[in-house]
Amino acid sequence: MDLYGFLFSSFLLLTSYIFIEIAKRFIMIIQNKKKKLPPGPIGFPLIGSLLSLGDQSHESLTNLAKIYGPLMTVRLGFVNVVVASSAEMAKEILQTNGMAFMGRHIPDAVTAEKGYNLALPWLPIGPQWKKLRKICNTQIFSHQKLDGLQDLRNKMMENMIERVVEAREAKEAIDIGRLVFVTSVQLLSNTIFSIDILHPNSNDMKELHLLTTNIMLLVGKPNLGDYFPFLKPFDLQRIRREIKVSYDRLHELVDDMIDRHMKNRNFGLDHRHGDLLDVLLDFTEMEGAEGLTRMDVKLLIVEFFIAGTEPISTTVEWAMAELLQNPTIYSKTKQELEHKIPSGRTVQEQDLPRLPYLMAVIKETMRLHTTAPFLLPHRAEQDVEICGYTIPKNTRVLVNAWSISKDPLYWDAPTIFKPERFMNLDITDFRSKDLSFMPFGAGRRICAGMNLAVRMESLIFATLVQKFDWKLPNGIAMGEKFGITLKKAEPLIAMPV
Repeated sequence: MDLYGFLFSSFLLLTSYIFIEIAKRFIMIIQNKKKKLPPGPIGFPLIGSLLSLGDQSHESLTNLAKIYGPLMTVRLGFVNVVVASSAEMAKEILQTNGMAFMGRHIPDAVTAEKGYNLALPWLPIGPQWKKLRKICNTQIFSHQKLDGLQDLRNKMMENMIERVVEAREAKEAIDIGRLVFVTSVQLLSNTIFSIDILHPNSNDMKELHLLTTNIMLLVGKPNLGDYFPFLKPFDLQRIRREIKVSYDRLHELVDDMIDRHMKNRNFGLDHRHGDLLDVLLDFTEMEGAEGLTRMDVKLLIVEFFIAGTEPISTTVEWAMAELLQNPTIYSKTKQELEHKIPSGRTVQEQDLPRLPYLMAVIKETMRLHTTAPFLLPHRAEQDVEICGYTIPKNTRVLVNAWSISKDPLYWDAPTIFKPERFMNLDITDFRSKDLSFMPFGAGRRICAGMNLAVRMESLIFATLVQKFDWKLPNGIAMGEKFGITLKKAEPLIAMPV
């Protein structure tokens, strides 16, 4: 076939594909018109309300919800998205009708990862998902397992203190977010691999920080492939190509560590570390339904590094930023530490239950600066009726946690940083019964690593406040950068004094 014939054939195939996708869309519109969808903006032909999203989608959808209600339908390109923006609607989706909304919509960016469809956050509910959740709940994140690693986390805090002391003596300012990220990586790497996989000040550590940040931002970035399915193969914004570099590099790092562990295990039991990777590799030696594949193990570890570093560093950075611009709250937090912790001793994990005000600061940080503005997107597994409306099967569903955490119906003066509000609320495990506060999600798909995340960020934050005073050499900016996590737009740079 000559070049012109090839181009003509390709054009015909592409045109046919686009025509079929458009036809599917119009058939779906006709079918949905027979059902009573939640109300929402009409939008423009073809593109719907895409132009209304802007760079801060969580704020844009919150403003639309004030017009159309807490359960609304927003047409984005060729896709209908149902958005829940109140605690009551979140409860309907995540709990009352939780089984009907257990499906996941997988963002186009995520499909760049090898084996993405086997990763725990995106797996459909079934035997594999239940097996991985059971392993997480019993072998990794149970209270008993986490209690057994307290000494390791306390040791990592001492390492962090040493790095801050070095900076203080050198009169150097510190990027708080990066400091917390490095500490989180060291903690996770020692928990998983029994070693520091990267030196704190190495270029490889800087690269890892860029990789995880890049993944969080690109997965959360509005992507034409998610709204116009026929455009997916073309990756017009180059999002898949860009994020694939980050995913591949993370996989390469984890593969190398697994290979090292496998070599040690071949020498016998004496060469096993008893760390998390050994626990997971034991499952790869099981046969039948209880066993894991190497890909299962690798994907779990990759997710631990993504979900166990970036969100924690973001939360602690926001908490420190709020304290440094609220001297009264800073003073109360520091006084509590001075009164409850014996003089000369560094705060430890077992001290946290005796620090209610400090924990209230963490909770208020998560409320005001919601780590994940949207819970990971759900998908209706069947037609579901809610409040007289019908949400059709396969519809994407977003829960706007950011909107709920700022709603004056649930929170007095919601834009003010006020930790005292949590001193009298019955929210002991970072979940409220009415779902007005759910920084880790809710329902059966709640974050599996919640218990570890709370311990890590609370201990890191307490240590930074207890051991040092801080000043801001260049002031402070509180702007936000939207992604899967809501990061500070400008890093928090502070001087230990």
